[in-house]
Amino acid sequence: MASTFLSFTTCNTLNLNLPGKPVYADADGWSEQQYNAKVGWLGRTLATMQADVFGFQELWHGDALDDVLAQAHLEATYTPLVPPNHDGGRIVCAGAVRNDLLLGEPEWIEHFPDNFRLESEGDDAQTPAIAVRINSFSRPVLHFTVKPTANAVPINVYVVHFKSKSPTQVFKEDWYEAETYSRHAEALGSALSTIRRTAEAAAFRMLLVEKLRNTDEPVVVLGDINDATLSNTANILTGQPNYLFGRSVGGGDVDLYTVQTLQQYRSTRDVYYTHIFNNERESLDHILVSQEFYDNSRKRIWSFHSMDIANDHLNADDHKTSGTTDHGVVRAIFKLDPA
Repeated sequence: MASTFLSFTTCNTLNLNLPGKPVYADADGWSEQQYNAKVGWLGRTLATMQADVFGFQELWHGDALDDVLAQAHLEATYTPLVPPNHDGGRIVCAGAVRNDLLLGEPEWIEHFPDNFRLESEGDDAQTPAIAVRINSFSRPVLHFTVKPTANAVPINVYVVHFKSKSPTQVFKEDWYEAETYSRHAEALGSALSTIRRTAEAAAFRMLLVEKLRNTDEPVVVLGDINDATLSNTANILTGQPNYLFGRSVGGGDVDLYTVQTLQQYRSTRDVYYTHIFNNERESLDHILVSQEFYDNSRKRIWSFHSMDIANDHLNADDHKTSGTTDHGVVRAIFKLDPA
């Protein structure tokens, strides 16, 4: 792709680990056949959804990502972003960047900001006090910087993966008593997952605001936030910006814009979904961009060109056999077009 264009792809790999290594409670993990199918499908998909910058979720082993990049014939031209000695024991966000774009070294952010607080005595006398004691991300956030051209402003890229909607398994807790809690376990577990995901979104938002405020540094967020575009999770992350401005007169200093909305402005129909559960189609995987990528911003550097989603594979629930992931793969393309 010409240097006047810049593209980003986000992909949840569905527990990409080497064969025979444990995946959660599954001690045997992927078989050789399942692993080969997985690497083959991911490689073909990345070749189709090729971008300058990739963000990945659910990576267990760095060598597995190397295999996928080789399958996509990208190993010589892309640098994988994986923590040192990442050998299958934990899940992280990862990336791959075209060799000539990467600036500096990547970092993985595990802990919330030191001044992060979720505490309140309540807004009025009827509202009980609340305190949430969480201080780290379930999946470390990947942060790195790219510089598309010699004269371009460096771009901060973050890859995130927030807590899923799946109910937390409270039956493992010391306080759990089946007679009392078994019929409420799903509701309590779902509430805990929501609280954790909301806390992660708020903590990450604090990091974003510190990076964005009064800096004019472009930011791109790639990831599986496990919530939809109009959810509270997404609203916390984006700051709920206004979109309907005239060309080059809008933009918010600390706001983020979803490529889903940018694409909707170019189309008469919205068919964006990246996940199916109980026949419900949802958009859980997102690309969020700062005002430097927003067409109507007075501080625009890159204008929105197009967005693509690979999601046909979600219509079949045979991910182990076919090697597919259970999420759609999203790509966004921007064009160098300063306001």
